[in-house]
Amino acid sequence: MLHMAQRRIINISLPQAMERQVEQMAKEENKTKSELLRDAFRVYQLRRDWAKIRSIGETTARRMGIESYDDVERIAG
Repeated sequence: MLHMAQRRIINISLPQAMERQVEQMAKEENKTKSELLRDAFRVYQLRRDWAKIRSIGETTARRMGIESYDDVERIAG
C-alpha cells in the first residue's frame, strides 16, 4: 500500500451527473472518492492488461491455425 508521502494530488473534471454518482457510490461503499477512483483505475488497468493478453493469444492462435479446442488438443498432445 502506498504511504501518504508517495501520493500525489491530481485534479480531474467530471460531468455533474458522474460526480454525483461517484459521491453516492463512495458513500455506499464506505470509501473516500479517492479510494473509489483508485479502485476503478485498478480495474481499468486489469481489464486493459487482459485485453492485451487476449489479443496476443488470438494472434498466436491465428498464426498456428488454431480455430477450436480440438486444434488445441491436437497441438498440445
